[in-house]
Amino acid sequence: MGGRNVNQKDNRGLIPAHGGYRSLKTFQLAQLIYDLTVRFCARYIDKRSRTHDQMVQAARSGVQNIAEGSQASGTSKKTELKLTNVARASLEELRLDYEDFLRQRGMSMWTRQDLRRQQLIDRRPKSVSDVGVWAQEIYERGRNGTPYPEIAASGILTLLAVTTVLLDRQIASLGTAFENEGGFTERLYHFRKSKRGR
Repeated sequence: MGGRNVNQKDNRGLIPAHGGYRSLKTFQLAQLIYDLTVRFCARYIDKRSRTHDQMVQAARSGVQNIAEGSQASGTSKKTELKLTNVARASLEELRLDYEDFLRQRGMSMWTRQDLRRQQLIDRRPKSVSDVGVWAQEIYERGRNGTPYPEIAASGILTLLAVTTVLLDRQIASLGTAFENEGGFTERLYHFRKSKRGR
């Protein structure tokens, strides 16, 4: 009985806590961006077009790879780092698609200094409805007749900017941890060494 408890404790040290991706801010934001993109594409992008599928898939890839990376972290920090990088690249691809949407339709690209962007960031939206309320307020306040698709695309671009900054920090942190602590192979070596030393 006592031996089994020791082994359980050792296994927790060998395979650390992992898979808590739902608590990651990057996952939460990527999931919100995915939900918003599905709605945006359904409303403004031809369902038969390749762009429609590409945008939805890029948004989905951002969510899935953050989750899969977190889940893999227990046994492979290298895989976690790789998948988080894939998520970052997918969201960058999505950002370019939204910028293309605005440019090709002659709509404005909001600058980083635009107060409307900061208003959305300050609200810390957690749902599609939260972003919808912000978009409706911006639309109703707009004296220059800003088209709703421009507001919707710019709002998602704002959330993408926040998410990619956070992902860059997450990737840097994962890289540092991997350099300093190693991965599963190194933990396995120390685990076996400590077992032999008992």
